[in-house]
Amino acid sequence: MNKENQMVAVCGLDCGECDIHQASNNPEIARQIVDWFKKERDIEVKLEDIRCSGCKGDRTKHWSPDCWILKCCVDEKGLEFCSQCDDFPCEKLIEWAKGSEKYGDALNRLKGMGKE
Repeated sequence: MNKENQMVAVCGLDCGECDIHQASNNPEIARQIVDWFKKERDIEVKLEDIRCSGCKGDRTKHWSPDCWILKCCVDEKGLEFCSQCDDFPCEKLIEWAKGSEKYGDALNRLKGMGKE
């Protein structure tokens, strides 16, 4: 993996811009996320659970180790990025990218990466 893509998730998200990734080293951000889950989703999340070392790191330290994109790309196909897949971009990834501006940016980032 080249350094340019070191903090890019398999789905193309920029881990460096991710609040959950940043929360690992910033208790204030972690507290904001815990509060958001309580207020917006009525879900109790423990402060120590707000951490992620990225999808290329230890899965026990990944925010969502059961992520469908991670499972498809890494576990099932043995790839480093979705852009390396013969089916890229698949319909599921295109639909996912419509979910937020950051997801759309992630898909565009992958398109720019090509098959590397």
